[in-house]
Amino acid sequence: MKYPIAIEPGNDTSAWGVVVPDLPGCFSAADNGIDEAIENAKEAISLWIEDAIAHKEAIPRPSSITDLQQSGEYDGWIWAIAEVDPALIDDTIERVNITLPRRILALLDQRAKSAGETRSGYIAQMTLTR
Repeated sequence: MKYPIAIEPGNDTSAWGVVVPDLPGCFSAADNGIDEAIENAKEAISLWIEDAIAHKEAIPRPSSITDLQQSGEYDGWIWAIAEVDPALIDDTIERVNITLPRRILALLDQRAKSAGETRSGYIAQMTLTR
């Protein structure tokens, strides 16, 4: 997924500001230029999407830069694209094969059972809450 981002240029005394217009409240900043601003925006977008999924909120589709520029809200800002992995919003079930020592697997199964989860459910829950 490719989200347009608006970047407010920084200088020696202020950071580069970044806004993701399609994702309300999603913003970031960078001290070391446009490349860092784009990378930080990718992280902010990923976290925003993760939070939206956790709260069962809709994830807006990316707009075109042309449409966003017409609003005039970010005149003088630099436009760029922050690309994030579409797997972030893909809930397709996928079977995986992992290798663990038996003692770790036994501990994992014990903790999953205590939590009232399956092994897979427990691993997924740990991933989402850490």
